[in-house]
Amino acid sequence: MPQRTVTVGSHLGLHARPAALFVRAVNETGLPVTITRDGQDPVDARSVLAVMAMGAGHNESVTLSCDADDGAEAALDTLAELLASDMDTAPTEA
Repeated sequence: MPQRTVTVGSHLGLHARPAALFVRAVNETGLPVTITRDGQDPVDARSVLAVMAMGAGHNESVTLSCDADDGAEAALDTLAELLASDMDTAPTEA
């Protein structure tokens, strides 16, 4: 199963806005992605509430996993890059 470990770049962690942006990107992949912090069970990365409830803060490591064959590697690369960015300062889509 492909995995990526990434450090959360948003200065306030995965609160509402960054979590929503991340979950939207996950849902656009159409793949079953999970996200977890050390010592916690993985949660469905397609759920804003589940991602926010993880409580991942700035500079904390999270692990993304995907149990799919086609496109998983590229999708996880893209999602990891998004999580590493500061989504608190990223421009919003019009």
